[in-house]
Amino acid sequence: MKQVVMITNQPKDEKLKTTAYIQQFLERRGIGCQVFTDARTDREFQILLKKAAEKADAVLVLGGDGTLLRAAGDIADSKTPLLGVNLGTLGFLAEVEKSALPEALERLISGNYSIEERMMLHGQIIREGMVLEDRHSLNDIVISRSGPLQMIDYQISVNGRFLKRYHADGMIVSTPTGSTGYNMSAGGPIVEPGARLLLLTPICPHTLQTRSIILSEEDMVEIMIQQRVGASVPQVEASFDGSRSIPLKPGDCVRIQKSEKVTSIIKMSEAGFLDVLHRKMSE
Repeated sequence: MKQVVMITNQPKDEKLKTTAYIQQFLERRGIGCQVFTDARTDREFQILLKKAAEKADAVLVLGGDGTLLRAAGDIADSKTPLLGVNLGTLGFLAEVEKSALPEALERLISGNYSIEERMMLHGQIIREGMVLEDRHSLNDIVISRSGPLQMIDYQISVNGRFLKRYHADGMIVSTPTGSTGYNMSAGGPIVEPGARLLLLTPICPHTLQTRSIILSEEDMVEIMIQQRVGASVPQVEASFDGSRSIPLKPGDCVRIQKSEKVTSIIKMSEAGFLDVLHRKMSE
């Protein structure tokens, strides 16, 4: 271990005390540590972060699950493993609590940990045959209304074949990792994060058929925004892991499939997913 990048959710780390502690701990052992705070989200910041991550042996993410999701998207090309340090409430991705930092850092330095690979989604927004947006997500891609309280018409196709039309607030396509996020809140199933599949879950559909659809990791989902004759133009947006929203128009298509990229998560705890799930469900 020679170089570490640290990404801090500044509002959750008062006066950056935990950040400073980790940086000093690592530097005393001769390990370089470059610090980024997520107060900046501009393109220049993302380029600098990506370059730093490519040269690092690990990326430490201080905050909660949301901070780690943003980091996963920002450094998706680097293949550098992520270690989440929890500064918020109990999450599913942050591996280390503040009280366990000294032991965790010693294990990180000595290489005493395992790496768990999580599948990601590759999403494209297509308008009139042109790709407007091309992004990768660890948790989910959500298409939902952004304006007045009106339901939107979505046409769903899988592998180029029509599946179903939904009249709903939105649609969620999630990974197993993302099954415990918005998908769970919308009534979708909880899936062990090591699984390889896609989850398609409607948000408040105007139908009695509200079940999620579980698809193969090899399937490609296309969600097209439709407008009913005589109805007002729907206000819709797509978001990638909740970090950025892109306005959509009728006729736009969101194409989603498994990404060729993965997110590598550093695991130190003996507790598995079911242990975390048990604690979460007991709150």
